[in-house]
Amino acid sequence: MTRTLVAYATKHGSTEEVARSIGDLLRDAGHHVDIRDAAVVADVAEYDGVILGGSLYMGRWHADARAFLRRHRAALGERPLAVFALGPLTLEEEHVADSRKQLDKALAHLGVSPQLVTVFGGEVDPEKLHFPFNRMSKTDARNWSEIGAWANEVAVRFADHAHAESV
Repeated sequence: MTRTLVAYATKHGSTEEVARSIGDLLRDAGHHVDIRDAAVVADVAEYDGVILGGSLYMGRWHADARAFLRRHRAALGERPLAVFALGPLTLEEEHVADSRKQLDKALAHLGVSPQLVTVFGGEVDPEKLHFPFNRMSKTDARNWSEIGAWANEVAVRFADHAHAESV
């Protein structure tokens, strides 16, 4: 059985919701999954693969996601790594592309090359925000079927890698 860590860095909980959904889908695919806040993960050595999610705020990927990659860079180079970010408030191609550029810039700056990288739409819940952001409209651009398809792709890739390592 493939042991997979799904780590997340979130400010208001939306990225954690996505991480938990991905974790559930991986469990359904036969993986043993731990879902953890990226800030508290001390070691990744026991995992066959790692998924890291973080939200994009004002053009920057969440600080806890960046710190996670710095802290575990060497160990992550020895196992499959998949990365996702939540960012754009619409799924318009231009907005998704801009968020992907922000994520790619952060990954390049950190010297990390994940096997799978994607950007999902983000969510804004004004009730969780402080002024002036609490005046924004409620928005949820997360596409759950797209998230599920990506999780399934990760599940297959990680299982194939674990199988190849054991042969």
